[in-house]
Amino acid sequence: MQIAKLFHQMGTIEFWEHLLESFQALGPLIPILLAALESVIPVLPLVGIVTVNVAAHGPLMGFIYSWVGTCLGCFAMFFIFRRLFTGWADRMASKHKRIAQARNWVSRMRPTGLFLILILPFTPSSFVNFAFGISKFDAKKYLITLPLAKLFMIGSLTAFGQSVRMALKNNPLYLILAVALLAVLYGASKFVSKKYDV
Repeated sequence: MQIAKLFHQMGTIEFWEHLLESFQALGPLIPILLAALESVIPVLPLVGIVTVNVAAHGPLMGFIYSWVGTCLGCFAMFFIFRRLFTGWADRMASKHKRIAQARNWVSRMRPTGLFLILILPFTPSSFVNFAFGISKFDAKKYLITLPLAKLFMIGSLTAFGQSVRMALKNNPLYLILAVALLAVLYGASKFVSKKYDV
């Protein structure tokens, strides 16, 4: 009976408005941490995290919190993989030709290729951090390219989140815009993933 009541409440606008007000009251730490966690846990949807951040904190602060969080998470995981797993990657590459080839391919990639991979919201950040962390790709180039790519990527997700936010305010045309934008981003992600064999 309690579960049925909860599901009924979740179907009301008032429930989500109250939830967002509570989320907003927690300040910047929670939205930044949520965005950072996506770099660690691949199943967390960055699209959903940015949408919630935008709904709770507005487009500007939602964008900033999400961008800062995802950059911090990616930096942390990149350096953890580089520090702790490089020796393991060297041993694996010496034993397995295909691993060595994949690692060399990542190591030789240009920053423009990395930029295109990172700019798309459906590319798993955790996989990219791992692949580049264990490679010999220049760390400075990674640190410069990542925040620039994430700036554009989080910007596109902020536009999606704002469209959803406007749709919830009784303007259903924005929902059509949000779905169209998400479809375009998904298609572009698939194209680039196929091109770079990610």
